[in-house]
Amino acid sequence: MRDYYEQSAEREAGRLSRPADGAVEWELHARAFEECLPPAPARILDNGGGPGTWTLWLAHRGYRVTLTDLSPALLDVARTRIAQAPRQYAVNVEAVTEADARDLSAFPDASFDAQLCLGPFYHLTSDSDRLQAVREAHRVLRPGGLLIATVMPPYMRLVSTVLEHGSAAFTTGAVARILDEGRHDDPRPGRFTGGYLTRPDDVTALFEDHGFRVRRLLASQGILAWAQPEVAALAQRDPDAYRRLLDVAYRTAGDPSIHGMSGHLLVVAERLTIHAE
Repeated sequence: MRDYYEQSAEREAGRLSRPADGAVEWELHARAFEECLPPAPARILDNGGGPGTWTLWLAHRGYRVTLTDLSPALLDVARTRIAQAPRQYAVNVEAVTEADARDLSAFPDASFDAQLCLGPFYHLTSDSDRLQAVREAHRVLRPGGLLIATVMPPYMRLVSTVLEHGSAAFTTGAVARILDEGRHDDPRPGRFTGGYLTRPDDVTALFEDHGFRVRRLLASQGILAWAQPEVAALAQRDPDAYRRLLDVAYRTAGDPSIHGMSGHLLVVAERLTIHAE
């Protein structure tokens, strides 16, 4: 998994700006963050924040941000971006450092008002690893602080795997691993791999059993996950319709009926005062 991000650092850095890939996710997540995050200058840990896209977004809004990731290549991209940003925003980035979501021992207890974790939970493939990451998130957040994390449901990944590989997706066991184990692995260099896929019904328990209260669960691409190329074309053809469609997508992103077919789910959870078990 680390090798994947090392090899695809530049591509990953641009993902959220690509109209037919990450642009809808960017728009809906930005709205959720604006609505849910505490006011600046709150301290935020962008845990697994890769190339620093959200770190810079937060810094521009006056938040004090610490960026961590497992990939040195992604962190190098982030450092370059931060160095190129206007100084009045760059100074809000307090640190950029390599770290594992399961081990945030570099940070004291109750260090942050909020934590973004927009990736690690769909790469932690064992129950013990996910539990450790939840415990660490709980520890470094102040009571009442927010954990905003993403998880990945299985079905979009299943369909995309079959569309790419055809019958081989069944004969090699890839489909069975997704359905039965919640695992997606691709040994080819530079391909997304090491994915853990979570059914929507299991998301709340992962956090609420360990010291959090889930406040919101949103489809990261809303109702638009399966039509992003068409939505990108609409943005060019009819910008007003595009903005209005995004409004609808965000307003309905909490509808459980669409969660299972979303590419990602965004979890907004509040740290309770009890210790995570």
